Amino acid sequence: MNKQKNLTLADVAQAAGVSTATISRVINGTPNKVSDTTRERILKLVAELDYQPMQIGRALSRMESATVALLTPDTRNAFYASIADGLEQAITATGKAMVLGHTREDPVLQDRHLAQMQSHGVAGIAMLGAVPSPGLSKAVARELPIVFVNRKCPYGAGSAFVGIDNYRAGGDVAGHFLERNYDPVAVIHGPLNSSASLERYEGFRDVIESAGHSLSERFVIHGGLTIESGYRATRDLLDHDEHPRAIFCANDAVAYGAHHRCGELGLASPERIALFGFDDNPLNKWLAPWLSTVAVPCTDIGTRVAELFLGGPVPPRQYLLPYELKIRRSA
Repeated sequence: MNKQKNLTLADVAQAAGVSTATISRVINGTPNKVSDTTRERILKLVAELDYQPMQIGRALSRMESATVALLTPDTRNAFYASIADGLEQAITATGKAMVLGHTREDPVLQDRHLAQMQSHGVAGIAMLGAVPSPGLSKAVARELPIVFVNRKCPYGAGSAFVGIDNYRAGGDVAGHFLERNYDPVAVIHGPLNSSASLERYEGFRDVIESAGHSLSERFVIHGGLTIESGYRATRDLLDHDEHPRAIFCANDAVAYGAHHRCGELGLASPERIALFGFDDNPLNKWLAPWLSTVAVPCTDIGTRVAELFLGGPVPPRQYLLPYELKIRRSA
């Protein structure tokens, strides 16, 4: 039997030449009811057919579940938490519920969560900060109702996306640097397998270079998306005699780490090194009101994702929300 969408228990039983009760016992791990040889043969067939219990494809497409899942890379990140809060409020207001999974940017953990969410028949899955993984590839191929949030689907077009125009936003930051005559400039970008990080970097680079300026290879630093990674990247960046006049950071957390390292070296911002973040993390109001950044409407993003799940089948298109440059003291 070829792989197909919405396989039933009966389909698998027919392919295996056994009863549906036998298939059910094997899948549910019922002990002492099926021989080891038969069990191994059925499990191999289930894997080959990519069969998911509970006819998950049908349950998802009909919105039969009262639960929506959100998978996020970092529950400690206040920006991600704000998106989750917007989604949860909108979902709860309709009588449905949201479950949360923490993927830690780990493909194996992400696939484990995906499998669990599918087996529970959730009405939809919001992928906040997805990374490439075998399970995600299969879920996209089966056209399950998945909405990619902040980062686009790593397997190309054809899936719904809610976020901002990261390429244009990165270019706008570069335009501000040019207006202020900051030269030379540096960028600490996030993982380039993330569409958000890649597009922010490419937009920044392209505007700088189109204005006739060069972006020195030494001033392009690969980093993560945490305060610690921002600190380490800035330490490496400034461990030379020549310093950049301004640094564009992958997000606000990276900018916090960069600011800390600049402070240790006595390099005031913006007098010596201007800093620009991204996201306008909700913590900025309390901890970093000085930080220039790109304000992303995180709560509105969560609400928009909820509207997609509650409106029936999710169209595979991009939903781009407005952003705003917040020019504050650091730049």
